[in-house]
Amino acid sequence: MKKRSALMLALALGMTTVTGLTVDGGQAQAQAGEQQFLVVFKQDSGLPAGYESVIANAGGSVKKAIPQLGAVQVTSSNPDFLSTIEGSSLVLNAGIENTIYPETVEGESFEMLSAADAVNTGSADLYNRYGWDIKQVTGDGAAWNLTGGTGKSVDGKNIVVAVVDTGIDYTHPDLQKNYLYGKSFVPGIADPRDDNGHGTHVAGSIAGVGRILGVGPDLKVAAYRVFGPTGGAQTSDIANALMTAADDNVDVVNMSLGGYDWFQDPSYATKDVVADVRMFNRAIQYAIKGGVTVVGSAGNNNYDLSSPGQLSQTIGAQGATHRSPSSPTLIRVAANGFELNRTYYSNYGVGKIDVTAPGGDYGTAWITQNNPALRNGNLRALSTVPGGYAWYMGTSMAAPKTAALAGLIIAQHGKDVLSPQQVKSIIQRSATDINKPGYDGESGFGLINAVNALK
Repeated sequence: MKKRSALMLALALGMTTVTGLTVDGGQAQAQAGEQQFLVVFKQDSGLPAGYESVIANAGGSVKKAIPQLGAVQVTSSNPDFLSTIEGSSLVLNAGIENTIYPETVEGESFEMLSAADAVNTGSADLYNRYGWDIKQVTGDGAAWNLTGGTGKSVDGKNIVVAVVDTGIDYTHPDLQKNYLYGKSFVPGIADPRDDNGHGTHVAGSIAGVGRILGVGPDLKVAAYRVFGPTGGAQTSDIANALMTAADDNVDVVNMSLGGYDWFQDPSYATKDVVADVRMFNRAIQYAIKGGVTVVGSAGNNNYDLSSPGQLSQTIGAQGATHRSPSSPTLIRVAANGFELNRTYYSNYGVGKIDVTAPGGDYGTAWITQNNPALRNGNLRALSTVPGGYAWYMGTSMAAPKTAALAGLIIAQHGKDVLSPQQVKSIIQRSATDINKPGYDGESGFGLINAVNALK
């Protein structure tokens, strides 16, 4: 894993295939000129009286207030801004707001469908040929015969899965029927249309209907675009997207994103995180309190998330490294392959994984026999991308299938009936136990199972 910063690996998008993401960061004192910070106050809702004066006295200027999360975005050229502002009794955390960039594993990238397969041979032809992952979740489509099983709600209301990602190609023929709306949180870009591919692939796994089929072909998807063409995003923009999705009364949020936070002090606990991650986790809680089920990917670096010290050694650091987001209120999803194996890239860890879902790989033969020629590309995940269809793999592909299942469960009971905790519980207890008997760190409670969940 490449390191652009010796200080932090932070919130980042789980992009294309197997990816790890790094950030440009560092101490304010090490950089010249004006910088951007996040200041998180001790009160988690609303801004304390006199906060503007506190910021100004520390040499900062408020650029954006985020009262729902008790935070502000600040610019300052004062090299002592952080140490000064952290001395305030009003402030919980302060830190540089990071811009995140994608990083792919060497030699891996998404692959467009072959020319031969690009020829349309009829409805659901690609699902029938290559949709092993959707079949694995839905029991070969058996779930679609159960109440709510396609995502059509018993009360007739739309069940909406928000895709916080690179946007969605709303012109794609397999998504047009179920695309509801989109919003962009990318500065200077108003269009939520995807020009990367990642978000569109996620959306197809959720609610595609055409040559491919998603887990819930009657679910609706909404684009909450936070990543521009280069993949960069600020934490405050992601938090704003989460809060807006909750205010829009979506039912589920899928976040195929994440990263790592490194702390030099090994005594830090997971909750003792830098300001931007603290604010991000507050945004998650804001959504959950608003009745939204939030699903996140576990990450693609083959890390044991339950061992912060070992994680630090892996990236060449000391102290403790934690997965972010780390909220236990998320549904945290690992990735399995066609053979029900944990994929070679999927993160794992006791207490860190809730369930597993198909994210795709090349099969296990090439690993067990140490022969790359045995890789089977058809065991990756095929879904929609702008201009066609492509093979991806990653926990980014596993999470949306779980988000879709959450939507099916909600559809069976009716909109705004179940709490996010109830939805999570149904997903966990209906999962098919794989790997070790009972709960384990590789698959959590097991492989998600739409038929069991809807019985």
